[in-house]
Amino acid sequence: MGHRAALVLILVALVRPLSAAEPAWAPAQPRLLTPWAKDVSPAAPLPEYPRPQLVRERWTNLNGLWDYAITGLDAGVPEAWDGKILVPFAVESALSGVGKQVGPQAALWYRTSFERPAGERLHLHFGAVDWHAQVWVNGVRVAEHRGGYDPFSCDITAALVDKGRQTLVVRVWDPSDFGGQPRGKQKSDPGGIFYTPVTGIWQTVWLEPVPRAHIRGLKITPRFADSAVEVVVDAPADEEVSIDVRDAGRVVAQGKGRGAAPIVIEVPDAKPWSPDAPHLYDLAVRLASGDAVASYFGMRSIELRKDEAGIQRMFLNGRPLFQMGPLDQGWWPDGLYTAPTDEALKFDIEITKQMGFNMARKHVKSEPARWYSWCDRLGLLVWQDMPSVLVRGKRHNVRASQAEDADFTAQERIGFREELKALIDARYNSPCIVVWVPFNEGWGQHDTNAVLAWTKEYDPTRLVDGPSGWADRGAGDLKDMHVYPGPGMFPVMPERASVLGEYGGLGLAVPGHLWQGDKNWGYVSFKTKEELADNYRQLLDKLSPLVAKGLAAAVYTQTTDVEVEVNGLLTYDRVPKLDPAQLAAWHAPFYRPPPRVKTLVPTAEEAGQPWRYTVQKPAAGWEQAEFDAAAWQEGTAGFGAAIPRAALLRTPWSTSDIWVRREFTLDALPGDAALLLAVFHDEDAEVYLNGVKAAELPGFTTDYAHVPVAAEAVRALRKGRNVIAIHCRQTDGGQCLDAGLLQLEPAQP
Repeated sequence: MGHRAALVLILVALVRPLSAAEPAWAPAQPRLLTPWAKDVSPAAPLPEYPRPQLVRERWTNLNGLWDYAITGLDAGVPEAWDGKILVPFAVESALSGVGKQVGPQAALWYRTSFERPAGERLHLHFGAVDWHAQVWVNGVRVAEHRGGYDPFSCDITAALVDKGRQTLVVRVWDPSDFGGQPRGKQKSDPGGIFYTPVTGIWQTVWLEPVPRAHIRGLKITPRFADSAVEVVVDAPADEEVSIDVRDAGRVVAQGKGRGAAPIVIEVPDAKPWSPDAPHLYDLAVRLASGDAVASYFGMRSIELRKDEAGIQRMFLNGRPLFQMGPLDQGWWPDGLYTAPTDEALKFDIEITKQMGFNMARKHVKSEPARWYSWCDRLGLLVWQDMPSVLVRGKRHNVRASQAEDADFTAQERIGFREELKALIDARYNSPCIVVWVPFNEGWGQHDTNAVLAWTKEYDPTRLVDGPSGWADRGAGDLKDMHVYPGPGMFPVMPERASVLGEYGGLGLAVPGHLWQGDKNWGYVSFKTKEELADNYRQLLDKLSPLVAKGLAAAVYTQTTDVEVEVNGLLTYDRVPKLDPAQLAAWHAPFYRPPPRVKTLVPTAEEAGQPWRYTVQKPAAGWEQAEFDAAAWQEGTAGFGAAIPRAALLRTPWSTSDIWVRREFTLDALPGDAALLLAVFHDEDAEVYLNGVKAAELPGFTTDYAHVPVAAEAVRALRKGRNVIAIHCRQTDGGQCLDAGLLQLEPAQP
């Protein structure tokens, strides 16, 4: 059975029916609901098959209304229950029907019952429970699990009773930001970039009857260069295994072997998987003793390789591909960690594709297996973050300039590594995932290079970011800059790719679609959609020359608003702020071969450059090409004082204003090629070419910005002698000025 046929199984899944005594359900005091909230039924929430890459025909969905109680930590199984909770929505969410915080000083209990399905053995599965779960069936403890982001299972056969319904009880304790466990952006007092806590069951709970000898899992590795796939079947070593590879229902390859041993299957003329053509092959896996599962895989490779210009870039299937996508938080106003429906989950991926992105960075959170399956099917590359560890009152946050890593206890180190391994294991088979991101910025950044090296050794088939933003330690496949609003990049390197892991953060609060009415924020905020669109386009104009210089990927903050953070391209309830088709048109050029950068006027990045300058207000016409600046001082750029990139500063400047001029020669006019200013300014600057204003630059930058030259200024250029003139005004803090002029020439077909 293929992955497409597996979707049909949702129609025959045994969904636990509600009894007549169970009360009605409604969202609990919802602040904001998505359009899919109306489709949530307490009789069958999230009824789809939860494990698309290991599918069996028989299963029972336990999602629905359960009893719940919040007790002290020392309390036993409650004798009285507080009410009903809709599983699998976290207790803090509106869709749970409860909407209460639990906190680290309390325990959350669940109870439900089910009929025993026929079968030799019965497995109980949890998609994810945050954080420490203990599970009893009929009073017998059957499982204990620590970890908020990975699935776990147990064989409950021995705990079943012969007659009547089976009773399932779950106890959960979640220390949130007071504990040393991975918790991402959850915070007990949410605000800013940190959000409402998520406690307890937040993914599907289900039953699965299996034979005594059965397939416990699959490890699927595409061998793109060999046109083959390697499959390891987690089953008893003495079991014979047979595998069919199918394409559109037709068997195209077969393999045989034994459990727990690699089985390599050649796939003739294999079709690659990519964002433009996300081709998937079906797998049918059988044991000779009878068990069978369905799965799928995509034939793709991801690697670093130098392009024709000798620049390290990310190659997908042997070809360079610029990766561009949003920072995807994966939060929902009604379900928090959990999408209201599978259609809602799918929508986020569809709209990301419609906006012209080919990638998403899943930010300090993981998703249900179906999210990755939709990325596989629809064609969206994924950078998968490890959820961060940040404990209140501990030195877990590493500043950008800090030499020392975070101070972790031995137990915190072990716990992080165990959850990182579980994160990778659960998602290894998804072709969409191409980058692991063990650390976000300095959040819980400990043993940096050892963790990055372990990740690469454990999964050498993917790239490892290291870390995303802030305190780089020289390891990892990618060197990752974060800059707001940006964009920016690190200089190209011989062994690593330069990527932009976060930039943008342009904010727009849309009335009627907000978590709260006021005190919302963005890194930079605007009042209208037109302002937002104009400034977003300006960011892209500045991004293009960075790609030409060697930038390999860019991640815009972010897909949606989340709570009070209104940086999204969509509102929190998933209404687009900008036209997706227009965004797609703006993004399309980034997937073509990058343009070539020609330097017309060099900056001080490589070496000091000669300018004439004055700190006294000059006579009128100072910006004109024929102005006589012979009385001005001669100096070497950059000019300024007290900035982080002090090595750029070669001529001190500490007054409020500076005027600079420089002559340059053009052998030919640029024609249709784009001209950009490369300018580092702190603060307000105005730039002229031959006396015509080329750009007005308010505020300051923290690195070189690339700004399109106004069309009138381009027309003012002439063959031979030209003049660039700049006035920069400083009001507070550090100060800096340097500039150059670049020409972008389209890549040759």
